[in-house]
Amino acid sequence: MTDLDVTTLRAAYDAQLRPGLPDPVPQGARVEQDGPLFRVFGLDDVGLVTYRDLGGAADAELDALIARQVAVARERGEPVEWKLHGHDEPADLPQRLRAAGFVPQAQETVMVGPVAPLASALPVVPEGVRLREVTTRADLDRIAALETELWGHDVSGLADGLEREIAADPQAITVVVAEAGETVISAGWVRYPPDTTFATLWGGSTHPQWRRQGVYRALVTYRARLAGQRDRTLLQVDAADESRPLLGRLGLVPVTSTTPYVYTP
Repeated sequence: MTDLDVTTLRAAYDAQLRPGLPDPVPQGARVEQDGPLFRVFGLDDVGLVTYRDLGGAADAELDALIARQVAVARERGEPVEWKLHGHDEPADLPQRLRAAGFVPQAQETVMVGPVAPLASALPVVPEGVRLREVTTRADLDRIAALETELWGHDVSGLADGLEREIAADPQAITVVVAEAGETVISAGWVRYPPDTTFATLWGGSTHPQWRRQGVYRALVTYRARLAGQRDRTLLQVDAADESRPLLGRLGLVPVTSTTPYVYTP
């Protein structure tokens, strides 16, 4: 990819996928606007602050905007995550977030690439493994149990969130599990944001016993085929460091970074 290609892909990402509000809004979730940004509550255990850009807010105006998010988190008594992108302006935004009590978490790389090459390939899984689309609460609980085991903290709320998304619009998300016998060894989901050319990939954590055997790659390929069937032309992934090399080999390129800054009352 040339620099121009990356710039074009980043512009498409900004224009089409940000601020990334749920559409439709699942039952129990709420979206609030505060100037150039939006707060989303009820999707997860942590509220989300998101935006396309900050409309030129800087200095005292920006500090006041940040302080209002802190005040809301304190009032609600729950953490809030400010999703910061590497190319966000102003340049001193990370320092201002830290000064207000936000703590940076692990950085991920936003990767974007074409659907067509992946959608033309067949997903290949190890012997004894199958891929299956799921919608039932029992299967979603099995996914949450795997994620809890892998990450070492309770993420049972993931099942609630996925269930509410599926109920709000079954055509907006597809959840796929990789199973070895009756055991879920990996899972990923693909969202199809309305009025965009994108499909977005999420999840993909794999049990250590099954890593480096093509399971994650097969999940990516399977979901790319689903995206192609819906005439989506671009894939987007927030990639952890361990996923980035494989996604690069599959044709996705880094266009920016994203870092969750979390304020906990």
